[in-house]
Amino acid sequence: MLDIQKIRNSEPKILIIGSYSLITQSILDFDFLSGKARPSIEGIIRANKKGERFFYGEREVLIPYYKNLIETGQHFNKGINFFLNVASARRVLYTTNITLSTLPNLICGNIFAENTPEKHSLELHKFAQEKNVPIIGPSSVGLLVPGKLKLGAIGGVETRQLLNPIFYEKGSIAGFSASGGMTNEILNIFSSFNKRVSFMLSFGGDRFPITTPSQAFLEAERDPETSHIVYFGELGGSDEYELAKLIENGQVKKPVISYIAGSIADYFPTSPQFGHAKAMAKEKAEKASEKTKELKRVGVKTANSFTEFVKLIKAVPQKTKNTFMTTNSENLTKRRRALFATTITKETDSEVFILDEDQLELSRKYSFSYITISLLLGKKIKSRELEEFTDLIMKLLVDNGPSVSGAANTIITARAGRDMVSALCAGLLSIGKRFGGAVNEAAKNWIMGVESGNTPEEFVENFSKNSEIIEGIGHKKYRVDNPDPRIRELMKWADKLKGKKYLSFAQSVEKVTTNKKANLILNVDGAMSAIILDILVEKEGFDENQLKELVETEFFNALFIIPRSVGFIAHFLDQKRLDEGLFRLPREEVAFIKR
Repeated sequence: MLDIQKIRNSEPKILIIGSYSLITQSILDFDFLSGKARPSIEGIIRANKKGERFFYGEREVLIPYYKNLIETGQHFNKGINFFLNVASARRVLYTTNITLSTLPNLICGNIFAENTPEKHSLELHKFAQEKNVPIIGPSSVGLLVPGKLKLGAIGGVETRQLLNPIFYEKGSIAGFSASGGMTNEILNIFSSFNKRVSFMLSFGGDRFPITTPSQAFLEAERDPETSHIVYFGELGGSDEYELAKLIENGQVKKPVISYIAGSIADYFPTSPQFGHAKAMAKEKAEKASEKTKELKRVGVKTANSFTEFVKLIKAVPQKTKNTFMTTNSENLTKRRRALFATTITKETDSEVFILDEDQLELSRKYSFSYITISLLLGKKIKSRELEEFTDLIMKLLVDNGPSVSGAANTIITARAGRDMVSALCAGLLSIGKRFGGAVNEAAKNWIMGVESGNTPEEFVENFSKNSEIIEGIGHKKYRVDNPDPRIRELMKWADKLKGKKYLSFAQSVEKVTTNKKANLILNVDGAMSAIILDILVEKEGFDENQLKELVETEFFNALFIIPRSVGFIAHFLDQKRLDEGLFRLPREEVAFIKR
């Protein structure tokens, strides 16, 4: 059952299912104009990108996108207490059922889509009752609790429509309608007479709304802040007879004002179908005129015309305090989206902020490795261990001699007389799966291996069957009897960690591969990626989904590219000092092979 007082006492945290940018922005504008410190929308379920920029006041914010409610994670899901489903009608049942099953602390939800199959609406009604989660809709513009919650398109989706005190100042009138358009029109009528609402909702125009008019009336009766009920009904259905019983039985005692639209249908031989699925009088009792008589019989102030309805609303007694103030309304209607966004740095006229801290202060307090790894992750790290390990790999990977492809290309470019940037780019463009660019793929392998639950033998066999190389395994120079000294140093450092599931898996794979061939050892790419995965889990609190996201963004390769760039620049400078001139391969170093 809908509980408005519970909503007033909550801190709304909304999940939106599907994409409807105008509605999303309108909720954010409502939050801002209500004086909330932060947006109520926590995320959006949509598969095609990471997030979308919206405005919070004049400031742009990024609302994250998630593919599904598994990706959001348990902690996130527990925090969500409201949902808004703007998915298409054919997906309403599936997506709402998953939402009700996954989010344990829901207070209320709203379904926006029109023409949801009636069978689906009935199934949802039953499931919502089982889960004890009130749902408004389908086909509803939503619920408004002034200053607290705007769950849907209710009141409009344009910023100028929301610059209205009725959204933010508390009142005592509860307003109800099946029609979204009339819900908004009634809000405008209230506003024009300086009336304020305790809450306002649209049941939705489909035949079987999940929250019915009777339930809404009972909640208005329970609500201590509601003194009057205003109801806009339509021909068709039997809702008004149920309302009349509630009033007659004394379950609803508060004054009710109503208007039942559709009396024009009496002038047709057979009742026409109006805009909503239920808005057609199939029998005499469903006519607007008959329902109006029934409500009058039980004492409801019922208008015979819309003009009379407006006059009845005007006559509702109410004391209103005009507290809503906005000095920046003009700025809100003239907002313009920036060309691109960043989450790591901010520049003012006088200074630069990195990760929300003044750059000079940051440089005084932290090491280069700390700042580097924090920038790469997009947030300040928490652990000393991650800073230390970053420092270690920066030193170990700074150079590996002049013979490797990246250094060789840098040297050749320098000797051709090109500038530093050109020589550095030549070296960097050599980085790929065969040289330096395997760190990310190695991390992906260890995540996949641990997640799959396969044994190391099965893991290796899967690669072997597909004739694929296991990135992170193998070296041209080092082997079991001639180990890489850098690996020894990395393993020595790894002893500081308690849990080493990724490193342990990588080492188990190495045991399998070295039994096949002595040089199929765990290489630097494989070892450092496994260790940093373990650090991120144990010391920084990353979960599997966050690790996968780092792989998708190619985070791990940055840990090779940054230090090796220093080595490439050093080789460029070295060649400039030596000034040996243009490099050309001796003829005898090139073999001509006849095809």
